[in-house]
Amino acid sequence: MAGVADRVFELIKETVEGQNVRLWDVKFVKEGASYYLRVFIDSDAGINIDDCTNVSHAIDPIIDEADPIDKSYYLEVCSPGLERELARPEHFEKFIGSSVKVKLYRAFDGKKEVIGELFGFDGGIQLKIGDKEIYFEKKDFSSVRLNDLD
Repeated sequence: MAGVADRVFELIKETVEGQNVRLWDVKFVKEGASYYLRVFIDSDAGINIDDCTNVSHAIDPIIDEADPIDKSYYLEVCSPGLERELARPEHFEKFIGSSVKVKLYRAFDGKKEVIGELFGFDGGIQLKIGDKEIYFEKKDFSSVRLNDLD
């Protein structure tokens, strides 16, 4: 389903940014029996319901015309939130120096979730946890979210 999300991201990026917001991410997920196409938008001024509505109206015809999804789905346009997930290289680069919460597939020091300062990204992430500097490869973690807005 990542292929669908990447295709939609490329299809709508220019149009979304024409609405004076940034395209943060696109996810295509199945929850229960339903599929959701979630478009996350961001702006330095914050996101409100009007931004979401305007972007939804602008991208809906583009997605309908390109028809990249062969299933019935719900379109949702929303903010990535305060504890936003970092998923794309530009996300990690923007938030170098920020506190992040990392969910791991295998425990590290007895924990499957660690909090540290993000200080490097090359596909994997470099964290400062206390006085330790730790490197996790992409295969080691399931998600990275902002822990707070420094």
